[in-house]
Amino acid sequence: MTADLSDTPRTRVVAAFRARFGAAPAFVARAPGRVNLIGEHTDYNDGWVLPMAIERAVWIAYAPRADDHVRVHSLELGDAPVFSLGALDATPPSGAARPSGWGEYVRGVAWAYAELGLAGRTGWDGVVGSDIPAGAGLSSSAALQVAAARVCSSVWHLPWEPMVAARVAQRSENAWVGVACGIMDPMASAGGIAGHALLLDCRTLVPRAVPIPRDAAVVVLDTATRRELVDSAYNDRRDQCAAAARQLRVRALRDVSPTSFAEHAGELDPVVRRRARHVVTENGRTLAAADALRAGDVREAGRLMRLSHESLRDDFEVSGPELDAMVASAHAHPACHGARMTGAGFGGCAVALVDAAAIDEFTADVLARYERATGLAGRAHPCQASSGASLEGDGSSG
Repeated sequence: MTADLSDTPRTRVVAAFRARFGAAPAFVARAPGRVNLIGEHTDYNDGWVLPMAIERAVWIAYAPRADDHVRVHSLELGDAPVFSLGALDATPPSGAARPSGWGEYVRGVAWAYAELGLAGRTGWDGVVGSDIPAGAGLSSSAALQVAAARVCSSVWHLPWEPMVAARVAQRSENAWVGVACGIMDPMASAGGIAGHALLLDCRTLVPRAVPIPRDAAVVVLDTATRRELVDSAYNDRRDQCAAAARQLRVRALRDVSPTSFAEHAGELDPVVRRRARHVVTENGRTLAAADALRAGDVREAGRLMRLSHESLRDDFEVSGPELDAMVASAHAHPACHGARMTGAGFGGCAVALVDAAAIDEFTADVLARYERATGLAGRAHPCQASSGASLEGDGSSG
């Protein structure tokens, strides 16, 4: 059966906008999800990460309004509460006062722009659609916020600056939504480069393009398990890293060399020591993996990914039985150079670097092995490195 190429998130949001608002949208914004090849839990430690934007994305069909209200509908999640740009509180909500729901990611972006003094007073209507699996570690929340930033910058006639948008999205999630995420996810979504991963220094926010070798393929392996960042141990890990930095008398763990860590590790609580050891060694692996990919050495990059998973499993303790089973299933296939969990952990996805010529055989074999091991039906998503957030043109073309 031939795939229906008209049935895409973009075409669906355009059609839904027309049906809901009685006219074509002015534009359609797109912001991709991301997969992180290596460099996990290093971003909020001012370290290095190596993500790439993927084809799966959040799309928003939208049009400006004559007032300052923002009305947004999600094809997957329904209506968000309407809010007024002029009524946004200067102080973000906290604790029990913090509202919940997917619409807060959009409201938080508007608030973060207002905090910077950049928000306009023109509201907008929007319809959101996505093909990023929620909760899978592919940054669906960051993609939503970056897409909302793309809309806001367009409606308010702001220049599109990926770094500003990434900071806005991070501020929104940290202060408004209440998740202590780092800068990697929104920066990859806002500033991705087709055909490349981004080696991102999370202190300076200076990205360096790293080409993905043509004979290599990236496959996202969904374990069919999910986690909720707000309710997980993510914030605990972040606090433990901050404690390690204080005890080692550095600004952040990125400032600790392997030699210095070895000299002072005994000063740390055993749990904090393991968390710090992961971050210190993961920074080294990330820089080395970027060098390997630039040299076309996918075997070495894969070896570093294997070591990354072991560190995340044993030192940072954010893997789990299903993630470990998926990674082991990937490593059992000869076309796999390396695989590891990706994302915050506690469920979600693994990522594998494989020979491009064997991608179909690899995915079928891995999913069969995984189902035998866990009883779960996982999914495989071969990915290509995508460009970052964009406006796809007006909605009249459908």
